[in-house]
Amino acid sequence: MKLKFLAPVLTFAAIAVILWYALFNLNPTEIPSELVSKPAPAFSLEPVPGYGPGLAQADLATGKVTLLNVFASWCVACMAEHPFFMELTKQNVVEIYGLNYKDKPDAAAQWLDRHGNPYARTGMDLKGRVGIDFGVYGVPETFVISADGKILDKIIGPVSKDMFDMRIRPLLNEAGS
Repeated sequence: MKLKFLAPVLTFAAIAVILWYALFNLNPTEIPSELVSKPAPAFSLEPVPGYGPGLAQADLATGKVTLLNVFASWCVACMAEHPFFMELTKQNVVEIYGLNYKDKPDAAAQWLDRHGNPYARTGMDLKGRVGIDFGVYGVPETFVISADGKILDKIIGPVSKDMFDMRIRPLLNEAGS
């Protein structure tokens, strides 16, 4: 009879331990991507108006490590990382490509006009189909792309200097970029 009551208590305790572990030991910015070590998905997009040429999969295989930043004019967190991307571009640290996600073309162009353009090329993903192919959860997300166009890493959320130094710079150094 006492065993009947023990099973729910043990089940509850096991669930509590798992949740406690997840709460304090897992990082939500490190959601694994199925695409790491695989070629970037095939795509070809029109540019943000006034910021041509457009962006395609072939543009990502530049012979050096690059970044593909998924951004939108309506994204508050994108604004947080944008000055850092402007600084990286100004210092010629890494080439950055912009994938404008589910945005209105005029809004994206006005946003880049107002805040500056750190991107070597831009592409308008109006319906989010390219984002789906990349496994985008939301914006901002940044993909580190190898010299031959393979995805090396995926960063969810705004890229900060600390995040760059911890996760992206080692990949640049390793590749000699």
